[in-house]
Amino acid sequence: MPAYNRSDIQRRMTGAVEALKHDLGGLRTGRASTTLLDPVTVEVYGAHMPLNQVATVSAPEPRLLSVQVWDRSNVGAVEKAIRSAGLGLNPMTDGQNIRLPIPDLTEERRKELAKLAGQYAEKAKIAARNVRRDGMDSLKTDEKKGEISEDERKRLETEVQKMTDDTIKDIDAAAAAKEKEILSQ
Repeated sequence: MPAYNRSDIQRRMTGAVEALKHDLGGLRTGRASTTLLDPVTVEVYGAHMPLNQVATVSAPEPRLLSVQVWDRSNVGAVEKAIRSAGLGLNPMTDGQNIRLPIPDLTEERRKELAKLAGQYAEKAKIAARNVRRDGMDSLKTDEKKGEISEDERKRLETEVQKMTDDTIKDIDAAAAAKEKEILSQ
């Protein structure tokens, strides 16, 4: 059984790009996005739960998020979790509904967010390079075991490198688009 698995490497590289896109989705721009509240966890029923497991999050307007808490007894805990999440949001409670107006971003905050987008991109590139290293190692293992020839190994290494280059291009494009979106608000 060869150690090299092209589809596994492709899947893991795609995973790095998807993870980056998810991280970037949580970065706040001037628009309301339900993914903004993804990192928020609420302490309810003696456990920490993701916000989306105790409430419905929606964006009824471009600059407003609405959080509909399912259980009235959890409203206070949800409000506290949102305040302490460090997102710069000020919850306004109305019964079981919590409204979150999205404030304008300051220039300084925009620069911080753009820098954070760059850090997320770097993390994704490192993940892609780790996948490439694993792929190269498994090709060398296959060659040592005599399952592939040296020419075949070199051809497949070129293929792995091309996948890595394409993945890094995707990562750079996603990060550049997010930085542009943040800075052009």
